Amino acid sequence: MRELPPAHPFDDDKLREECGVYGVIGLTDAANFVALGLHALQHRGQEAGGIVSFDPERGFNSARRFGYVRDNFTKASLMETLPGAIAIGHVRYSTAGSKGNTQIR
Repeated sequence: MRELPPAHPFDDDKLREECGVYGVIGLTDAANFVALGLHALQHRGQEAGGIVSFDPERGFNSARRFGYVRDNFTKASLMETLPGAIAIGHVRYSTAGSKGNTQIR
């Protein structure tokens, strides 16, 4: 018997196997560590990725790019724009939605 989808999208709060998410709290230059974590999770999503960091003086900062982590989040000039001791990142494997810019988290 086939399982029916939930009536409301928020009713399904289970983790899925499509994408990769990695976060760091309490380390200087947390975004650099997130980039390393996303590199290890690259097999979870190879279409695009993004990192958001938080710095008390500069607020939230984000970078989203198409392609591999190694091609985008290893450039010092980009990583310098993501300061702070808190960061989270995501690599995308599209199973729903388009492959456009709005789908990169």
